[in-house]
Amino acid sequence: MTDGGTYVLAIDVSNATAIDVGALGELEFAAGTYAYVGSAFGPGGFARVDRHRELACGKRNARHWHVDYLLAHPETSLEAVVTFSGEDRECELATSLPGDPVSTFGASDCDCQAHLLAVSDASDLRTAAKAAGGVCRE
Repeated sequence: MTDGGTYVLAIDVSNATAIDVGALGELEFAAGTYAYVGSAFGPGGFARVDRHRELACGKRNARHWHVDYLLAHPETSLEAVVTFSGEDRECELATSLPGDPVSTFGASDCDCQAHLLAVSDASDLRTAAKAAGGVCRE
C-alpha cells in the first residue's frame, strides 16, 4: 500500500482509560469506537497506514503523531482502515463523518476542532466512509 491520499482508522478502546498523548497531555477515553482521519501524501504514501498497523500490534514503538499514542496503548486495537486514494479530504471527512470530536486531537496543523471522533458504532462509521467514496482495507 504505497500510493497516497486520505485515510480513516477505526480504533476500538476496550475499556475506559486515560492515555498520555504527547503534548496534549493525559486524555480520558471512554470505551468504544473512535475514528481517526489522517493524510498520507509524503514519500511513503499509505505506508504510513502500515506503520500505524505495526504500532497497533506492538511491532513498532516510535510515536510521531497523536494517534500513535492511542494505537500503542494496550486497551486499543485497530479494527479497520478506509482509504481515499489520491484525495486530500482529511478536514472534510473529520467534520462530516458521524461522531463527536475529541477536542484538538490530531488537528494541530489545521483549523478543525479535531481529527479524532468518538463514534457510536463501527459499522455506521464504515458505511459512512464507504458512502463518501472510501475503500475498506481491513
